[in-house]
Amino acid sequence: MQASRDPQTSDGIHSLHHQPMQQIEPCHFSSFQVLNSNSTGNSSQGTEVSFQTYTEQFFTLESTPATDYVIYNSPPAVSVSSNRSPFSPQCSQSYVSDLHHSSDNIYGSPLSGFSGVDGENKLTNALMVLRYELLGPESDVDDSCSFNGVVSQISSLTRYNKILETDHNMDLKQLLISCAKAVSEADMLTAEILMNSLEKRVSVFGEPLQRLSAYMLEGLRARLLSSGSIIYRKLKCNEPTSSELMSYMHVLYQICPYYKFAYMSANVVIGEAMENEKRIHIIDFQIAQGSQWVSLIQALAFRPGGTPCIRITGFDDSQSAHARGGGLQLVGQRLAKVAESCGVPFEFHCAGMSGCEVQLENLQVRHGEALAVNFPYMLHHMPDESVSTANHRDRLLRVVKSLAPKVVTLVEQESNTNTAPFFQRFCETLDYYTAMFESIDAAPRPRDDKQRISAEEHCVARDIVNIIACEGTERVERHELFGKWRLRLTMDGFSSIPLSSSVSNAIQDMLNEYSSNYSLREENGALYLRWKNRAMVTSSAWK
Repeated sequence: MQASRDPQTSDGIHSLHHQPMQQIEPCHFSSFQVLNSNSTGNSSQGTEVSFQTYTEQFFTLESTPATDYVIYNSPPAVSVSSNRSPFSPQCSQSYVSDLHHSSDNIYGSPLSGFSGVDGENKLTNALMVLRYELLGPESDVDDSCSFNGVVSQISSLTRYNKILETDHNMDLKQLLISCAKAVSEADMLTAEILMNSLEKRVSVFGEPLQRLSAYMLEGLRARLLSSGSIIYRKLKCNEPTSSELMSYMHVLYQICPYYKFAYMSANVVIGEAMENEKRIHIIDFQIAQGSQWVSLIQALAFRPGGTPCIRITGFDDSQSAHARGGGLQLVGQRLAKVAESCGVPFEFHCAGMSGCEVQLENLQVRHGEALAVNFPYMLHHMPDESVSTANHRDRLLRVVKSLAPKVVTLVEQESNTNTAPFFQRFCETLDYYTAMFESIDAAPRPRDDKQRISAEEHCVARDIVNIIACEGTERVERHELFGKWRLRLTMDGFSSIPLSSSVSNAIQDMLNEYSSNYSLREENGALYLRWKNRAMVTSSAWK
């Protein structure tokens, strides 16, 4: 963290980036707790078959170990559930793997006992013999329906072997993508085989991709069980205490710069826009702990031209309320103390509601105030026209535009997960969060650091599960690329405000504390924060 600025040597709002931003917690990521998923098995029973008089040995349902894979005279029945969470450092082998190695099966797995065309022909011949014995010499009648049903099972078993051979040659990323592709195509057999292979490779203590894969695998399982929304809503069953969650959020704030980037860039833009204003009203649509405004209040208190009156309207979310252990009045009390210590006239208005509920009267704008509106990692939670005709995303923007604000700051993740179909959305999420987990890993913390693991689990993983497992109104993580945000704001009547060099200078000073793999790029009126070659976050200003 950078040293505090001496008020006596202040050069005004342009030195905002020298202000300490203590105890700032991210306002976007939400709590996450892994739940094990179980599905109800099929209660039907297969027909027991024995080849006691045949010269070659074949598998019977009696000699097959109890598994979720049972041959019926119907399409394959493949369970997609698992009673083992992939979030443990060493995942047990799944029931598919157990099928291969069970000591109860003296002949080996029925899924691996035959391979290729030769194995399939042998089993087909055996079934022909069985049909003759059961139906007698009249079995040459057309019974292709039932017989073909069994043959289709043989085909599935052969395909199982081929899938196993293929996944052994895949790296972890390829395996994830292949699994998501199978899920998108409703190929349950392939999806389950690949998910069980994934369970053996993922670890929350491992490399960045291994850790990310653990959460993405949970999202895939939740999607297959059609339980994504249920899991997303019920993840608070064992959520951490307020103090624990606050500490996890603070860990993320310290080890990666994404939230400092959001808060600092917005503060410099707002400070410059309000340079000569005597009465300032800031509407923050995701105020979290309110820490962003501590440094701005301090900077405005000592600006040339005198101290302004400041009023802040803060909108809340339930996760931030849990983290701070109380309502928005705690934020107001904290900021009021900061303002009093600086001699700044201050007023705070609590607005404990979501953006979808906001109406014009909730904003309490007063005549003669210079208005600034802040959207920090918030607008992507608003459902747009692709979700409902209410289109709260544009509705809220139009409400803000009607207030004629002097400046609007927008900070969003640079990712395309809003309207993309599932498979494309999965690949985008994999690419984006691979970069994020790599950047988190760049912090000087050991691989088995429990604080980092808990921060990832409780503050990042829930978003990943929501993106992968949920659809419709249940999917609240709906990111857009800056180009789409630019088009949306322009259509809603906003115009872009060019960012001054003070903004990039402030961010660059902050980035000096982090890995050299972070970089800045200014393009199309926005400031991009990048990790290596991947754009992660954008900051822009509008009026």
